[in-house]
Amino acid sequence: MIEKVNPSHPDKLADRIAGALVEYAYSVQADPRIAVEVLIGHRVCHIIAETSVHIPATFVQDTVTRIAGEGVVMDYCEVAQDEHLAANQAEGVRCGDNGIFKGVPLTEEQKKLSAIAHAIYAKHPCDGKYILDGDRLIICQSNASAADLATEYPGAEINPLGEWTGGTNVDTGATNRKLGSDMADSVTGGGLHGKDLSKADVSVNIHAFLKAQRTGEPVALCCAIGDDAVDGLPYSEIVEEARQFISAIGGFERFAEWGLF
Repeated sequence: MIEKVNPSHPDKLADRIAGALVEYAYSVQADPRIAVEVLIGHRVCHIIAETSVHIPATFVQDTVTRIAGEGVVMDYCEVAQDEHLAANQAEGVRCGDNGIFKGVPLTEEQKKLSAIAHAIYAKHPCDGKYILDGDRLIICQSNASAADLATEYPGAEINPLGEWTGGTNVDTGATNRKLGSDMADSVTGGGLHGKDLSKADVSVNIHAFLKAQRTGEPVALCCAIGDDAVDGLPYSEIVEEARQFISAIGGFERFAEWGLF
């Protein structure tokens, strides 16, 4: 059983905005320190960024407008990273937080739903969410004809309450609220989005997930803030693996669209 939401779901809009701000920070510094939280809904967007890079408010507003649409009122708060946390990285790349992590190989059901979600979104790039539980497929897709979807997906339960418009006019979104959609069975506690690569929630989660896909076996890891090695590897290698993974997808904003799969 698995749920996927698409990149226009309000929670993913929040993830994408956060990802875009992280991307901006990396365009200014090679290894910035940044953590972004976004809450968006009903034409208001609240953003808090702890960052080593100043992000102009005009860029933030342009990003919100580009991703969430015109007329969204932005409330942006930017603060410097805590000095003790900043000192943790002063002498090299070290683990940026505590955490437990697991990687689990994707099931065929999870891969199948991801393919369905991508295919529907390619035709209907509006708010939507999808569930697959054995033979039961549930499609909730805004701004789409149920009859057309039924032709493509016979037997699916489509928009059980009727057609709908979706988006942040009728719902709210927040960063890292769709962890199951992003990570499938690899969910533990930390979210993937709005954070730089020193954060274990990003880099160790990616490492554990990729290792599980390679080996076909579950992976379980933990780390403490300040660790210089995880899973027997220098933390710098864990960070570089995550950097390459996100770069191959197209950057932090693109990574935020669908998560790990």
